[in-house]
Order: sequence, then structure tokens, then C-alpha cells
Amino acid sequence: MSTADRSGGAGGMLAQPLRPPSAGRVLALLGLFVLGAVAGVAGALVQGGWFPGGLLLALAGSAGLFLGGAYALRARSGAVAPVAGWMAAVILLTASRPEGDFVFGAGAGSYLFLLGGMAVAVICATLGPGRQSDGPAVRLGK
Repeated sequence: MSTADRSGGAGGMLAQPLRPPSAGRVLALLGLFVLGAVAGVAGALVQGGWFPGGLLLALAGSAGLFLGGAYALRARSGAVAPVAGWMAAVILLTASRPEGDFVFGAGAGSYLFLLGGMAVAVICATLGPGRQSDGPAVRLGK
């Protein structure tokens, strides 16, 4: 029996039908989304308060949440859910209110937080564990 036969055909996991996610997984992703929004709000407040240290703390906290979510769910979706929450919160905080109040100033720290957070999000989503087959561990060509 070849490895293509054991993995479900020539396409492996790609040839298998899609299964709906479990309710626990959906709740975990929703919780990570909310945690991402909280991290975005907290990071927006901290990065301006203590400029160099607060910016690093905010980015490190976001990176820990993104990568931790990916490893907790053993999938890249665990990193994407808090990233989506972080982006939603940060974008809502960049909009000015009718009174003229806003959270982000026009300084370099705000831009570093926004661009650095996006870079950290891409890095963590890329480094997160990908989908692995449930079959036996084999080497190709053996």
C-alpha cells in the first residue's frame, strides 16, 4: 500500500470532505476573538502611557496571545481569531469621535504599535502549527 492510498487518495487531506467545527472549538475561537479585542484596547492605552517600555509590552502581550492561541488550538485559526479581535478593536479606536477625542495620537509610537502589531500578527499566524494528518508518521518514498 502506498502513502497516497493510506492518506486518502492522491490529494491527502485536500481530498477529504470538510467537517464542521465542534461547538467547543467555536467557543474557543470566540473567546480568543474577545481576548484579542481586550489586548488591542489594553495595548492602545499602554503604548502611549509608557512610551518605549509600554510599546514593547503591548507588542509582546499581543504576540503571546496570538502564538499561544495557535498552539492551544493546534491550528493557525487559533492565531487568526485573536488577530481579528485585535484588528477590530484597534481600527475602532483609530476613528475620532464627534467631540474630537481619540485614543491614538499622531506620534511615532502609535504608528509603531499599529504596524508592529500587524507584523507580529502575520509572523505568529505563519509560525503557528499547520494541519497535520492523523495517519501514521511516514516518510515520503518509503
